[in-house]
Amino acid sequence: MRLSNKAEEILEYLWIMIREMGEERVSLKELKTDRDAPEIQELMSLNYIDVSPDSATLREEGMGEAESAVRRHRLAERLMVDVFDLDRGLMEENACLFEHLLRREVEESICTLLGHPGVCPHNRPIPAGRCCRDSVKTARNIVSSLADVKRGVKGRVAYLHTRDNKKLQKLMTMGILPGVTIEVMQTFPSYVFRLGHTQIAVDKEMATDIFMMPGR
Repeated sequence: MRLSNKAEEILEYLWIMIREMGEERVSLKELKTDRDAPEIQELMSLNYIDVSPDSATLREEGMGEAESAVRRHRLAERLMVDVFDLDRGLMEENACLFEHLLRREVEESICTLLGHPGVCPHNRPIPAGRCCRDSVKTARNIVSSLADVKRGVKGRVAYLHTRDNKKLQKLMTMGILPGVTIEVMQTFPSYVFRLGHTQIAVDKEMATDIFMMPGR
């Protein structure tokens, strides 16, 4: 059963305060709710939380769902910054909206797309999902920075990520655009790749800004 947005936000906040901040309980005032609020009644009916007259805490039954809510929020933040290139103010607002749209299948695809990031833009840990654990054994990322792939890898450029407009213009002038096929020829001391009939060399900093989909 899908939780309401408010119930997910309560779980998320409780998990952060209890698991990361070391609190045992959180006041209902801090949660900006009260015992009779629909979101509190919803979570109590599922045995996800325990509520006293003025505070709440997570029950063991609610830990997994709460951790998943935190994971979705932090992945949404990474998506807003890494792919959509939003600034911090817009990132937070949009991540709060987007996290409630993420379901497990999409969440895992986005996590894979982002390369199973370990931390959010605030440098807080992103709880690992099943896709992260599986990736350690078998899977490769859908999108990787050019600086992270090995010599001989072919693929299409997925996107360019840089806040430096001059650098972005330089990359585009060289013909490095989303959708073009490149093949990595060398990774040290500089990164050399083939684009059509041309070989292009870039330094590591610039290679880090080029994201490609290997094998595509």
